[in-house]
Amino acid sequence: MENIFNNTEVAFALKSDSELERAYFLFKLIESQPLVRIGTAVTNFALKAHLPVEGLIRSTVFDHFCGGVNENDCLSVVDKMFTKGVSSVLDYSVEGKEDEAQFDAALEMTLKTIEFAKERNAIPFAVFKPTGFGRFALYQKIGEGKALTNEEQQEWNRVVARFEKVCQIAHEKDVALLIDGEESWMQDAADELVAQMMQKYNQEKAIVFNTLQMYRWDRLDYLKKLHERAKAEGFYIGMKLVRGAYMEKENARAQEKGYKSPICVSKQATDENYDAAVLYMVENIDKMAIFAGTHNEQSSYTLMQLMQEKGIAKDDNRIWFGQLYGMSDNISYNLASHGYNVAKYLPFGPVRDVMPYLIRRAEENTSVAGQTSRELTLIKKEKERRKL
Repeated sequence: MENIFNNTEVAFALKSDSELERAYFLFKLIESQPLVRIGTAVTNFALKAHLPVEGLIRSTVFDHFCGGVNENDCLSVVDKMFTKGVSSVLDYSVEGKEDEAQFDAALEMTLKTIEFAKERNAIPFAVFKPTGFGRFALYQKIGEGKALTNEEQQEWNRVVARFEKVCQIAHEKDVALLIDGEESWMQDAADELVAQMMQKYNQEKAIVFNTLQMYRWDRLDYLKKLHERAKAEGFYIGMKLVRGAYMEKENARAQEKGYKSPICVSKQATDENYDAAVLYMVENIDKMAIFAGTHNEQSSYTLMQLMQEKGIAKDDNRIWFGQLYGMSDNISYNLASHGYNVAKYLPFGPVRDVMPYLIRRAEENTSVAGQTSRELTLIKKEKERRKL
């Protein structure tokens, strides 16, 4: 296929010269593992000590990777991106909460983003994390098949009620809902709950989407089994496909506990697994919908090629490409300029609360070989083009 991802004029059309310089500076920092480690430690210390660093964080890393401190704050970014055909997924990126009041607050925020999505063409999806609605350890206990105490059962009933409410409202408002994937040892319980929501709310089309992290070697089999269930029970499958976000943690835990790692043996095996899932879903697109979350150019070309071969229109609403805000603009904006459905995940939340997300982003970028250097090469190319 024609190489469209090297067009930096399209990729960075929305970035001013100063924003381009900031992006270059940030990716230069992220390129260095020691600097990321030191920066993370210093930032955590400064926030815990309540030093006045939020302004500095806001004007650098936060504004590059996040849409704002609240949902209204994001709207200028949403509108700006939509002028180039790139949609937004408002992602309330407050992680690691553990109590009922915080879970209820996350539910209310998700319902608010569904309302936002209903009112705006620029926001085609809402999203939440399972651990935004319930304790990690509770999902883990259920996934391991352990008996719950009465108190835990009541707690789980509240988690189910939150899922139920948000899926029901998404269905009523006709807004597609992405449910993020998390660590493998809590995912089984989340998978079963999401499958139940699909069975209930995906009767006419895919509204509820689960997430498959394809660096797990068991996920293609899981998808095929879910497909059998969907055929038997008569529902549509919505799936966000990603490579995955917890590789080092997954491998470390498997080694520590002495079980086989759920992660594919190599980057190539992960890529092949990802593309196999894309192929399977495209071949069954009459009963499925795909949100292809990828920063990998080759995987994007593979899906584009499949769509062309199968005669699927570029703007078919069952197929979306997705990237994170602040990354892979060369993929997002060039895809959109060629007429494909593209949405950027746009994280938001108070600066202090979003820091765990931002630190994870920086660490992931550092550990993914080639991602950061690719960003830097493209930014350099655009800087040169502007000089000329």
